[in-house]
Parts: sequence; C-alpha cells; structure tokens
Amino acid sequence: MKYYLFIMACLFLFSCKNEDDDYHKPENALDAGREFIQQSLKGKFSTANRYMLQDEDNQFWLSKSIQTFNKYSEQEKTSFSKASIVITEVTDVIADSVTIINFSNSYRKIPQKLKVVKYKGDWLVDFKYTFSGNL
Repeated sequence: MKYYLFIMACLFLFSCKNEDDDYHKPENALDAGREFIQQSLKGKFSTANRYMLQDEDNQFWLSKSIQTFNKYSEQEKTSFSKASIVITEVTDVIADSVTIINFSNSYRKIPQKLKVVKYKGDWLVDFKYTFSGNL
C-alpha cells in the first residue's frame, strides 16, 4: 500500500505543470534581455520577473507594465504573444557587467532600450532604465 501511495504521489507531482518551465538561467546579457522581453510579450510577468533585478523601482515599473498589458484586448494580447523581438543594437557599456539592448517587437515596432547587468554572478534586467535612461 505504501508503495502504491508513493507511486501515485510521484505521478501527481510530475503531472503538475511547473510554472518555472519557461525560466532558463541566462548565460549572458543577451539571453537575459531576450527572455525578459519574450516572457513580457507573452504576458507571463511572473516568469519575466525572475529575469529582473529585484528592487523597488523595477517592481514598480513591472507592475505598471502589467496594468497596461491587462488593458489590451485579447486580440492585442495575442498579437503581442506572436510578435518577434527585433534587436537593433547591443552595446556593452562596461564589458562583462553592463549591456544595453536596443529593440522593438514586430507588432508595435516602437524602439525601446533595456539595460542588463551582471549582479552576484547572474545576468538580470534593470527594467527602470527603460523608463529613466540613467545608467
């Protein structure tokens, strides 16, 4: 009986979808930026948040982005989720620690900038830069 319960518990655990399935630890700044943008376009902000530097300003701007995204129609959300990322320039401001990614998406085509920093060995998006432009 114990063996049967153990097998059932394992099956249950492995059958549940892990919300972290979409998270992949970035190997470099471009990976971190691309994953953050893609998850945001898909409306998967909890996964996008995992690619972001955790501070109050970044949380504020992510919250604002979520509010804006939630106001879009279902058709617009679908268009965003199907959009491709168009990277126009990648600049290493400080080699191996700060990178600026200039990009747009194929749906809205509005140029934007994203700052990615290496923090405690991990590449993370400093989202507030997109709105303030301060290094």
